[in-house]
Amino acid sequence: FYYFVRLCLDKILLQCVLQSRTLSGADAINALRPFYFAVHPDFFGQHPKEREVNENSLKRLNGYLENLQKPGFRSFKPTQLTFYVREREPNSSNVQEPFSASGFRAVSFTLHTRDLLSTVLDILNSCSLSTEHVQSLNVNSQPHKEAKSTVNRPIKWDKTYYSFTGFKDPEEELEQAQRVETTLMSWLDDNEASAVKKLKKSLPLRKELERLKIELSHELQLSDIRWQRSWGIAHRCSQLHSLGRLVQQRPEILKNVKGHTVVFTDRSGMSAAGHVMLGTMDVHHHWTKIFERLPNYYKLQKRLLLLEDRISQLLGGIQVIYIEELQPLLTLEEYFETLNSFYNKLRDSRLPFHPRSLRGLQMILESDRYAPSLHEFGHFMIPTVCDPAALQWFIFAKAQEARENLKRKEEMMITEKELISTSTERFSLDRLYKEPSVSSAQMIDCCKRLLEESLPYLQGMHLCVSHFYSVLQDGDLCIPWNWK
Repeated sequence: FYYFVRLCLDKILLQCVLQSRTLSGADAINALRPFYFAVHPDFFGQHPKEREVNENSLKRLNGYLENLQKPGFRSFKPTQLTFYVREREPNSSNVQEPFSASGFRAVSFTLHTRDLLSTVLDILNSCSLSTEHVQSLNVNSQPHKEAKSTVNRPIKWDKTYYSFTGFKDPEEELEQAQRVETTLMSWLDDNEASAVKKLKKSLPLRKELERLKIELSHELQLSDIRWQRSWGIAHRCSQLHSLGRLVQQRPEILKNVKGHTVVFTDRSGMSAAGHVMLGTMDVHHHWTKIFERLPNYYKLQKRLLLLEDRISQLLGGIQVIYIEELQPLLTLEEYFETLNSFYNKLRDSRLPFHPRSLRGLQMILESDRYAPSLHEFGHFMIPTVCDPAALQWFIFAKAQEARENLKRKEEMMITEKELISTSTERFSLDRLYKEPSVSSAQMIDCCKRLLEESLPYLQGMHLCVSHFYSVLQDGDLCIPWNWK
C-alpha cells in the first residue's frame, strides 16, 4: 500500500514539474527568433542550394512544433534536421547583433523531445545560440546546458514505475530510435498512408493547375510558366488566377511577353536568363509596370549579350553562360553590372590569351567566391573579384580537364534521363524528379539503387529525390539521394 501511495504522489509531482515548464506556442516563436534570423531562407539569396535545404528543414521543424501543441499528442518519431546557419560577427555575444556576410556553417541535429521548452532549448544549443533570453519568458525552468542524446527530465524514475503503470519509458524509446537507423523501407512503411491521403486531396487542384497553365500559356503565347520555389499547389493556382485576372483587365500590355517564360518568384523584373519575373507579394500594379517595361528590358538584354561576347574575346573564346539551377536568381540589371565590372577588369589587365584557343569551353561568373574552380559538368566557376593573373593560370591548367568534363556531362545527362524514365515506369510513378541541389551523379546513383529494390508503395506517387526524408503538403514523397 505504501508503495502504491508513493507512486501516486510521485506521479502528481511529475505533473506539477511538467506544468511549471510549459511553454506556449507564441513564447516558442519569440524564443526562436535568433534561430530564425540565422537560418531564414531570405538571407541565402546568393546560395540557392543552402536556401532550399533551409526551406525544407523549416517546413519539417514547423510540423514538429505544431504536433507538440496538439492535445494528447503521444507519437514519438525523432526528426533529424539540417540547417545552414549564418555566422555572427566575431566577438559578438549578443544574439540580436547583425550577422556578417563572411559565410555560414552546416548544423545537423535530431529532435526527440516531447515539450516545446526542451525543443526550443535543443535547437538553440545545437546551433550554438544563446539561451539566456529564454529565461526572461514566463517559464519556470533551469537553463538547458546540453542538447545531446539525453532526455531533459528532473526526476529519474525507477524502471519498476513503467512496468507497474504501463507508461512508456522515454529514455528507452530514445535508445531504440537511435539504434534503428531510418531506412527507405521503414520510412515508406510509416509515411505511405499519409502521403496517399495528401496526394488524393491535392488531385483536383493539380488538374486545375495544369488547366490554368495550359490556358494562360496558349493565350499569352508563352514558352513556359515556372516557379522559383517549391510553393504548394493551392498557392500556385492562386498565382495563375491572379495573372488570369490581369489578362482580362489589361490584355493590351501583355502582348510584349509573347515567346518568353514567366517565373513566379520573390520579386518582379526580368531575370539574368531573360525570363519575366512576377513577384508573388506584388500587386497587379507592379506586374503591369513590368509588362510595360519589357521593350526596355529587351534592349538591355541585347547589350548584355554583346558584353558577354566581348568577355569571350578577351578570354580566348570561352563562352560566358548563366545557369539558373546553379546560380542565384539575379535581375537583368544586376547581372549586367556584374558582367560590366568583370569586363572592365579584364580589359585593363590585357591578359595574353590566344584568340579562339579556349573555344568550346564555358564559364559562369559568381560574386560570392574568391577562388576559381571547375564544376563536374565542365564549366569554370569564376569569381568576379578573381585576380586576372591567377585566372589565366587556372584556366590554362584546367582546360583539358574541362573539355573531358563537358563530354562526360552529355553522357551523364543522357544516363540520368534514361534512369528517370526507367524508374518511373518500373514503379508506376506518376512523377519522378529531383531538387536543384541534387547533382546528376547523385540522381544516377539513387535511381540505380532504387531499381534493385521492390517498392510497391510508390505506385501512382510523386517521388522527389532530395537530401532528407519528408512528405510535402500535397503528398509528394521526398527521399534522400543516398538513402539506406
